[in-house]
Amino acid sequence: MIPIDAITTLEMHTILETLRSYACTDAAKRRISELRPYMRERDVLRATDETTQARQILDRCGNPPLTSMKGLREHLDLAEKGGMLLPEQLAQIAQFLSACRRLQTYFQKADSLQSELAGYAAPLDPLPLLQEEIERSIRGSQVDSEASKELKTIRRKLENTDGEIREKLGAILRSKKEYFSDSFISVRNGRFVLPVKKEYKQRVAGAVIGTSSTGSTVFIEPSAAARLQEKRAALEIAETNEVHRILYTLSSLVCDFLPAFKLNFETIETLDYLFAKAKLSREMEAVPAQINTEARIRIQNGRHPLLERSVCVPLQFEIGGKTRGVVITGPNTGGKTVALKTVGLLCMMAQCGLHIPCESADICLTTEILCDIGDGQSISENLSTFSAHITNIIAILRRTGPESLVLLDELGSGTDPAEGMGIAIAILDELRRKNCLFIATTHYPEVKDYAARTAGMVNARMAFDRESLRPLYRLEIGEAGESCALYIAKRLGLPAPMLETAWRAAYCSERETRPQAPDKSLLEGAAPAAEAAAPAAKIERQRPKKELPARAAAFSVGDSVTVHPQEQIGIVYRTANERGEIGVQLRGQKQLIPYKRLTLKVAASALYPEDYDFSIVFDSVATRKARHQMDRKFTPGLEIHLEDEPK
Repeated sequence: MIPIDAITTLEMHTILETLRSYACTDAAKRRISELRPYMRERDVLRATDETTQARQILDRCGNPPLTSMKGLREHLDLAEKGGMLLPEQLAQIAQFLSACRRLQTYFQKADSLQSELAGYAAPLDPLPLLQEEIERSIRGSQVDSEASKELKTIRRKLENTDGEIREKLGAILRSKKEYFSDSFISVRNGRFVLPVKKEYKQRVAGAVIGTSSTGSTVFIEPSAAARLQEKRAALEIAETNEVHRILYTLSSLVCDFLPAFKLNFETIETLDYLFAKAKLSREMEAVPAQINTEARIRIQNGRHPLLERSVCVPLQFEIGGKTRGVVITGPNTGGKTVALKTVGLLCMMAQCGLHIPCESADICLTTEILCDIGDGQSISENLSTFSAHITNIIAILRRTGPESLVLLDELGSGTDPAEGMGIAIAILDELRRKNCLFIATTHYPEVKDYAARTAGMVNARMAFDRESLRPLYRLEIGEAGESCALYIAKRLGLPAPMLETAWRAAYCSERETRPQAPDKSLLEGAAPAAEAAAPAAKIERQRPKKELPARAAAFSVGDSVTVHPQEQIGIVYRTANERGEIGVQLRGQKQLIPYKRLTLKVAASALYPEDYDFSIVFDSVATRKARHQMDRKFTPGLEIHLEDEPK
């Protein structure tokens, strides 16, 4: 049994959605939605062989003429209950039988392939007599006049009666033209009528059938044609009865062939399912995998089916025999996770009886594919990345058996590196003890060392071009990889001394008396020691404001003051600034004068009432008007120009 979360994690659900799109019938679509890996070897072999045979026929003969059969079961249920099928329903049944006949012809062309799949089409019965009878009786979703002699006779009489009615009403229309609003005969509620002007309706004998939307025209069935109208109504009833009799007869005939219909349905639904798998195989350019029960996986030039074919680098992978575990290392974005998912997805597809996109493959059956891929963070469940990983891995270890396939991504990540490394090794050791197949990705060098020295395990790496800093997305089994972070840092300009320090910190033990030197390729061409940079810009701080002397702060706007040594009298228009200068108006001119040259003559409170508007004293008439206008509303273009302060 494959867990639902593995189906989602490995994106098998997307493969099934694509497979569903190739199916025509609802039953085949449901079967695809429920498709899961088979647990019995014979079921996998049978399903794979069916896909292979369908693909061979598809490549040789093209797409089979399958039909959706939408609504056909409901039509048959109605016939089985004694109901009357409508003409369009019978026409749909005839179309289905025609599709059965075309499908038979299709498989006759495929006989040269000597495919056992042709046996699936053997039960098809196109019921030619039933199809012929329906097509003879139904034309254009209507019961044809040739369906019975009685119906043909009734309809001929109806035509003759309609002609007589039209002739009689035409004579009335020509004889009294002034009575009528139009010069043609109308049909209202199935009755032939004449359009009589409202003011002449008493002049034309007959029954009023209706009026126009404006009320100016009255539609009258003349009494002169009443006998013919009654004859016509009787013929219409006879026609309806005969049509119903024919439809009931055809419906009963369909009911007689219900067993054959049900067998046809099952056959087409099965073929639809098989050819959907074949169409998916053709679309992916896939091949059947060999199936084994010996815990062995070998994939030659495998591709992830959801990646663009032109940019997907083929995967070479092998595990089994003495090797039970593979530890994949390499740079970030180097393709480790894609390789992990590709192996898991191709194994799952093969065990479902699907072809897989590769050159060749030998896939073993597994009882479960258990995955820990992605960070699994959950705010609602208060799980960090590390907690989510460990919670999932603990559940995986409880379920793992010798026939399981375990896929672990970024093993031991999300916590303290030393402790994460220890946990990673402990997990790998437990998986090795359980004797299952497992693949893990990691960055820890200690885990690579563990895999290198432990029986039953092998290292693998994702190739990386150190010159172009491009991951090559190529898996190489047997060699441990590197994160390549130091080479990336070198290419981006990190100086050689810093690279060497980083290498020693990462790879040398503090207890080594004679530490090793890094690989020459790391330091060759690296930037020299960092040069002194240009002086950095300095922050310009604002000087704290000086506190004004109490005497300077004592002056208020409107105070009358004496300016020394001239002994001139002025009025304060601005209080002291940070330099202790006070704005004084002397003889109509504004000046800034140090507070030490001023003495208070009369305070403003003694000269002016409270809340006095000093703009009357200090502003011009134009400025006051402008201020008043601004207080009232916004006026575009209105400006106030203050006099410049004296230097």
